[in-house]
Amino acid sequence: MALKKILIIGASGQIGSELALKLRELYGNENVIASDIKEGGEELMQSGPFEIADATDKDRIEQLVAEYKITDIYLMAAMLSATAERIPMKAWELNMDSLFIILNLAKENKIKKVFWPSSIAVFGPSTPKESTPQTTIMEPSTVYGISKQTGERWCEYYFNKFGVDVRSIRYPGIISYKTLPGGGTTDYAIEIFHEALKSGEYTSFLKEDTGLPMMYMDDAIKATVELMEAPPEKVKVRSSYNLAAMTFTPQELATEIKKHIPEFKLNYDPDYRQEIANSWPSSINDNSARNDWGWDHEYDLAKLTEKMLSGLRDEQQ
Repeated sequence: MALKKILIIGASGQIGSELALKLRELYGNENVIASDIKEGGEELMQSGPFEIADATDKDRIEQLVAEYKITDIYLMAAMLSATAERIPMKAWELNMDSLFIILNLAKENKIKKVFWPSSIAVFGPSTPKESTPQTTIMEPSTVYGISKQTGERWCEYYFNKFGVDVRSIRYPGIISYKTLPGGGTTDYAIEIFHEALKSGEYTSFLKEDTGLPMMYMDDAIKATVELMEAPPEKVKVRSSYNLAAMTFTPQELATEIKKHIPEFKLNYDPDYRQEIANSWPSSINDNSARNDWGWDHEYDLAKLTEKMLSGLRDEQQ
């Protein structure tokens, strides 16, 4: 097997940081170069090479690719939904410019393989809410969603036109106890665990019955690695794959938490993020991923809740 040299751009973020550690475990610490505009956590910084790099700095990215003889790039840098609504042009520039830099590197055969994450934010108010199909009406209504939908079209275009081996997943809300949330609309589902343990009370910025597709971080990392490891002929979708594990509402999550912390109290004070959530699907059909490259999730709501609470308790000790 040819040696992989992996560059992760945006490695200090929520998914990037855990993905970097997993890839180092699989391919060797020295073969996975983490990079971000800011330093990451201690484990990330000490476990292998780290470079400060701006995802939109073409010269810097090209320099790293040449210096480390990079074969695969995981472009995890992005401005997420809630943050992007506040500074739309900055979000558009970051999310789009960074993608073009990487796609063009692959087009010029300077790298072999690209992973670029999309999101359920590509869907909009006119998308079927339940069991949202792989191919459907999108019409996203957020800056983040518009940039991700545009990115999907460019990924498929570069595959069809130039044979670029680009692979992508539409991540649902990702939940982890290891990193703090990064300005997304599904962040309540992480904050709620921190507050349940700290104060026994949490105020949700989404209504009690807002169901959204969610996934535990380990499943998201597993899917990413499996998709990148799949033989090219099995990767039949080159825009981005639907991916699902579970759907729950704030109320259902609180009920599950109460099984462990009976006195826990959930309040509601919906803000501007409610409107974003209303435009997204409540459940996702991911048969394409399951059929094409054998995706299967491991965590349901009960297992997720147990893992989050025990993980956070261990960290607090």
